[in-house]
Formats: sequence, C-alpha cells, structure tokens
Amino acid sequence: MLAYTYAGPGLFELKEKPKPVLQEAQDAIVKVTLASICASDLHIKHGSVPRAVPGITVGHELVGVVESVGPTVTSVVPGDRVTVNVETFCGTCFFCKHGYVNNCICPDGGWAIGCRIDGGQSEYLRVPYANQGLNRIPDQVSDRQALFVGDILATGFWAARISEIGAEDLVLILGAGPTGICTLLCVLQRGPRAVVVCEPDAARARFVRERYPQVTVVGPERVWETVLERSEHGGADVVLEVAGTEESFRLAYECARPNAVVTVVALYDRPQILPLPEIYGKNLTFKTGGVDGCDCTEILRLIERGELDTTPLITHTFPLREIDKAYRIFEGREQGVIKVAIEP
Repeated sequence: MLAYTYAGPGLFELKEKPKPVLQEAQDAIVKVTLASICASDLHIKHGSVPRAVPGITVGHELVGVVESVGPTVTSVVPGDRVTVNVETFCGTCFFCKHGYVNNCICPDGGWAIGCRIDGGQSEYLRVPYANQGLNRIPDQVSDRQALFVGDILATGFWAARISEIGAEDLVLILGAGPTGICTLLCVLQRGPRAVVVCEPDAARARFVRERYPQVTVVGPERVWETVLERSEHGGADVVLEVAGTEESFRLAYECARPNAVVTVVALYDRPQILPLPEIYGKNLTFKTGGVDGCDCTEILRLIERGELDTTPLITHTFPLREIDKAYRIFEGREQGVIKVAIEP
C-alpha cells in the first residue's frame, strides 16, 4: 500500500509499505477513505516533535471503513464508517477514568498515531484500543463532514469546554487557522456575549468575516483596543491562544482581564516566557496542553443535527499520489488554502 513516511528531519516520502495486520486483541484495521494534513505533521517534518519515530507513516486526521477487528473489539464491526481519534487511550488507567486521555499511561497512549506508530496518510491503518479510538459515523454524516472530528474539531471542543465560558463573557481567540476556526465554532456553541478573533493573515481574516459575521475580526495591532472597547472589566473574560507564536502568547495574558481564564491550545516550536512578576496580581488561570479527545460522540451528534459544519475549511482535495504537492500548498499557505483533503 502507499504510505506517506517520515524519513527523517525535513523529509517526508511516499513509499510502498506492507498493509497493516491485527497485532493485539483490541486492534482494528481501517481502510482510509479520506485524510487530511495537520500543522502537527509539519512540526514532525521540521523536527519539532522529538518523540516522532523516523520511518512511521504520518497523519492522524482521517476517516475510513473498518475492515477487521480483534476479538475484544465490540464498539464497531467490519463495514462501519468511523472517525479515528488522534489520541490512543486504554480507557482503564487513572487518567482515562478521569477523562485525561491525552496522558493515558499505556505504551501507545496519547498522541501515537502518525507520530510514534503508523498513521493515516496511507491506504490502511491499524488502530490500537479501537473500542476507544473509533467512533461510528452516523449514516446522514458524510466523510467530509466527519473528517476533523478526531483531531482539530475535538481540540476546539475540548478547549471551549475547559475554558468555563459563560453567557456574559467576552471571548478572545488568537489565531484563525484551521484549529482556531474549529475552536471558534465550538465557542459559539456555548453562547458567549461577544467573540473577538485576532488573525494577522488577511486571507484567513476574510474567511472568518465572510462566514461568521457575528464575530469581530481584527489584527494584532488593534486587538487590545478592540477588547477594551467591548469589555466592562479591563480585558477579555476568556482567552484561547491557538496561534502558537511568541506574539500571540504575549497577547494572551496581556488581553485577559484580572481573574480571567487563559487556555493555551497552541503547540510552540520553542519555549515561551511568562513574566510572572508583571502579571502576578492579575490572578489568571492558565489551562494548557494537548486535547483530551473523548468528546467525539457528542461532536458527531452536533454535526448530525446541523449544529457544527467544518466542510468550508476543506479548500483543496488531492489524491494520495499527489500528497507532496498538497503539503507544499498547505505549508506555503498558497491558493487561499485552509485545509487539504487527501483521497487514497
């Protein structure tokens, strides 16, 4: 089968690999029907993910059809259309039982697929702990509608959930890339008083303005002024940092009002500095880290009811054989790209 492979820092290659087989009782083999490229894949390519294993197939954002299952898999059967969770988790350890599945202690726990074990930018994929890692797609939901459920949409849903958003809140979202837009959609589900999105890229800012007119979109140079105009308490009640730059990290704590919640979703290429002496008295609550991706069933219900739609994010579609071109366009932000779909 064809598989896009991490050959080493700076190099991905499309290679022929053996089709995966069941290895454990809780495994499933999934035939990939649609995949995507994530910014995290670029972090692997450029050596920013030290735990990524050279030789693995990359890709962790996909949907497919179950081809076979191990003897203890009960949640899906061959023939089911499924989403694949970015997180691998056993469901029984301390962290899983508390919903902290990103920190599952099993050997393949956390972000394994497309990082430490073979991923989904390929024709087939082995999914460990399939009872937890696969969710059946409702018949009324298309592959394109479900494509982002297991990763960036789960991330946005988790970020909105942990941010304690209330009806009177002014919410600031820093970054309108794919994960930022998914976060925006999930924030809007929670009905805050107002939402401001900060995005320096003109094309991405226009994308949000055109599709979500209830949202105020500004660049970094005007974000503090805009937040103050809309706040009664000297800053945003909730800030979600989804951009992952030094400037956006700084804006996150600067634009937050005292006693605000600051949720850091972004993955950074280098350490960031938090000036505690300067912000000590603001009494901010920081929430950071990787998604606890255990909300996929609820997300699929919202999609089925027409309350969440991420299909406008898919601006380009390529066959797997042209994945090099797809990566070039996605990484270079060419042709107004937001997200790329890959068809095996």
